[in-house]
Amino acid sequence: MAHVHIGGIGWNGFMAFGMIYWLVPRLYGTQLFSKKLANVHFWLGTLGIIFYAVPLYFAGFFQSMMWKQFTPDGFLVYKNFLDTLLEIKYAYWLRALGGSIYIVGVFIMIYNVWKTVRAGSLIANEEAEAPAMEKLAVANDGGHWHRWIERRPIQMLILSLVVVGIGGILEIVPTFLVKSNVPTIASVLPYTPLELHGRDIYVREGCYTCHSQMVRPFRSETERYGEYAKAGEFVYDHPFQWGSKRTGPDLLRVGGKYPNSWHYYHMWDPTSMSPGSLMPAYGHLFEDALDTTTTVKKIEAMRTLGVPYAKDFPAMANADLSAQSAVIVADLKKVGIDAMSDREIIAVIAYLQRVGTDIKAKAPVVANTQP
Repeated sequence: MAHVHIGGIGWNGFMAFGMIYWLVPRLYGTQLFSKKLANVHFWLGTLGIIFYAVPLYFAGFFQSMMWKQFTPDGFLVYKNFLDTLLEIKYAYWLRALGGSIYIVGVFIMIYNVWKTVRAGSLIANEEAEAPAMEKLAVANDGGHWHRWIERRPIQMLILSLVVVGIGGILEIVPTFLVKSNVPTIASVLPYTPLELHGRDIYVREGCYTCHSQMVRPFRSETERYGEYAKAGEFVYDHPFQWGSKRTGPDLLRVGGKYPNSWHYYHMWDPTSMSPGSLMPAYGHLFEDALDTTTTVKKIEAMRTLGVPYAKDFPAMANADLSAQSAVIVADLKKVGIDAMSDREIIAVIAYLQRVGTDIKAKAPVVANTQP
C-alpha cells in the first residue's frame, strides 16, 4: 500500500502541481505570485509523503513478523489479530499527520495560484508561428530485418493485431472448452436469500476493505484462522471477497465461531466484544429495514451468472428469507435481545454465520475435467 501512495500523491501529485505552477502564470501573462510559497509547498508535500508512507512500511514489516511469531512450545504469540493491530496504531497517527501536512501544502498552492490569477488577465488566444516544413530525403540503409514492418504504420498495426489476436485466442478459447476450470466441492451450496442480502450489505459497507476472506496456506494463518482457503469455496461469490489488506482479521472462517448475539453486539459497538477495536459502529443497520423488493432480481441475477438456484426458487425466495430471519430473531430472543426480523442487521448476521462453513463438511474435492 505504501508504495502505491508514494506513486499516487508523490509522482502524480507533484507532477500535477508542477504543471499548475508552470501553466497558470503563462495563461494569465504574469509571474507566479510567490516562489517562496511554492518552495514551502514542495517541502510540506515531501514531508507529508514521508510521514504518510514510511510508517506504513515499518508497520507492515513489524505486524507481519508478529503474525508469524511462535512460542518455543509451538503456539502463536499473538493469536488474537487485534493484539498485532494495536501495536501499530502509531503508524495510523503518523499517517494522519503526514496527510494533514500534505493537504496544508495543497491549500498553500491554491492561495498562490489564486493570487497569481488575480495579478494577471487570461490570454484566451495568442499568435504563434512555426518554420515551414522541409521535405528531407532520408537514405535507406536497409537496417535490421524488422524495419520493413516498423517503417509502415498500417502494416505494423495489422500485424500487431494479428499477433495479439493469436495470443488472446490461445488464452480465452480453452476456458470455453471446459465446463469449469475450478475444482468443485460438493458441500458448497448457494447462499440463501437472506445471506445474499447480507453479503450485498457487507459489500455496500466496504467491509472487504478492512477484512480479507482468504486464509493463506501458512502455518501462522491456519493456526490463527483455521483451514486454508480453497478455490472451490468461492464459486458462487460474484464477486469474491478475498480482499487486499487486513486492518481487521480475516473472516473466511468466522461462520459459527461466535453466537448470533456476539455479532449483534459487535456491530452495535465493536469495543464491547473486542476491547480496543478500531472498527466503527454500524448503528444504522439496526434501524434500516431490509429491502426485500429486490430479492427476486438478486436471485435471478445469480442464476444468470450460473448459480444453481432452482427455476422456481425466485418466487419463493422471500418466504425462505422470512423463515431464516425468524430463526435468528428467536435465537437472539433466548439471550434477552429483542430484535426486529426485517432489519438489515439480521441479514448481516446470517451472512457472517454462513461464511466459510461449507468447507467444514469435509466433502471430497472433485476435479471437473469434462469438455
